[in-house]
Amino acid sequence: MKLSLTLLLASIILLNGCSSIGKGMAEAFLEKKEAEDTRLCQVRGESFQGISPLVKAPNSTAKVLMVHGVGNHIPGYATQLMEKLANEMKLSYIGKVTKNISLTDPLDNTKKLGNLRVNRLTNEDKSHELLFYELTWSEITAAQKAVLSYDNSGEYSFRRTAVNDLLKKFSNDTGPDPMIYLGDSREDILISFAQSFCWMISSQWSDLPATSNQACIPSEQAVNNLNNDTYTLISHSLGSRITIDGLQRIAALFGNTSGKIRGLDRPDALLQAFQKKKIPIYMLSNQLPMLQLGRKLPAVTGQREAYCDASGENYNSRILSETSIIAFSDPNDLLSYAIPYGFIDRYLDSRLCVEVTNININVAKIINAFGVDMANPLEAHIGYETDDRIIAMLTNGVGNKNTSTIVNERCQTLVTTD
Repeated sequence: MKLSLTLLLASIILLNGCSSIGKGMAEAFLEKKEAEDTRLCQVRGESFQGISPLVKAPNSTAKVLMVHGVGNHIPGYATQLMEKLANEMKLSYIGKVTKNISLTDPLDNTKKLGNLRVNRLTNEDKSHELLFYELTWSEITAAQKAVLSYDNSGEYSFRRTAVNDLLKKFSNDTGPDPMIYLGDSREDILISFAQSFCWMISSQWSDLPATSNQACIPSEQAVNNLNNDTYTLISHSLGSRITIDGLQRIAALFGNTSGKIRGLDRPDALLQAFQKKKIPIYMLSNQLPMLQLGRKLPAVTGQREAYCDASGENYNSRILSETSIIAFSDPNDLLSYAIPYGFIDRYLDSRLCVEVTNININVAKIINAFGVDMANPLEAHIGYETDDRIIAMLTNGVGNKNTSTIVNERCQTLVTTD
């Protein structure tokens, strides 16, 4: 082991020295491999159109909601993703004001349920418009995670090696969130998601307050917006579970025979508008299979045909016309999973009418060190938002005439058919 580490350090020093006086053979070889980009990219499932056609649709506003995963996040965490999408769609103008809404519970406005940050992106003549909503819910779990703060203090951290100390701090920041989500905070996190979704459907850009700490309650305008606008959800790691649970919660509320939604009269027009919508969910570092463990099943499962086929006996009781799950997972990401056959029918609410596309993609670069292939598992978990192939798929989809060249050239595609 000592010999291997010595050789590795010597190699790094040698490469650094070569870089200072000119490109060495090893560096040139690495650049050639990078230019070829032979990383895995396999798409299997339903074709999808991406966000760009929604932005270009006339008389409609495209709205995207981002939901983060584990770890502490602060408002603005999705800026890089937003800007990459804007650049890909030629949306070169951004609103002067970034709007921030402090989320709360409609039935208890003393609760602090995170932040919803909204940006408006357009092309020059404003014929194409994208509203980008960024939900930051980690404020809800921060207080409970503070119980581990002592472990990050100098009293304990100095006893670890530098690398192990970094890993421990990362573990203390991210590890508790899934456990906390299974506890009492789950309801607050789902209300945070529901409030974000409510603001997205209830207001256009000019109607949104610059800052606010009031709760959102759907109005008649929400019905009109649902009928006219388009909606896309993007999630990362635990955010995928939150997003699905949030939609299943909506399904359960709409399916409540008492006709009430958290004490409010249920507007039938809102339900009918929901039933017409097709909502894609792009799940980065998808974790649905792992986070399903130990959970109760939804009230309605295994009845897709009855709820989603026009001739089905329960067709009028569906919640959405279609929910497209596009699940991205890097095989070297230790925390992400593809969605296996049969998972949807068994574990997800049939009223969501889910279709699945699995995308196995190497986000992290694979290097060969001393004859062993290696990839950084951390980069494999958090690098999705910076991968040009993923940005291209989010923008222009897969299996259609607008699919980006980089996807056609670097990804193997198997689109399902009847």
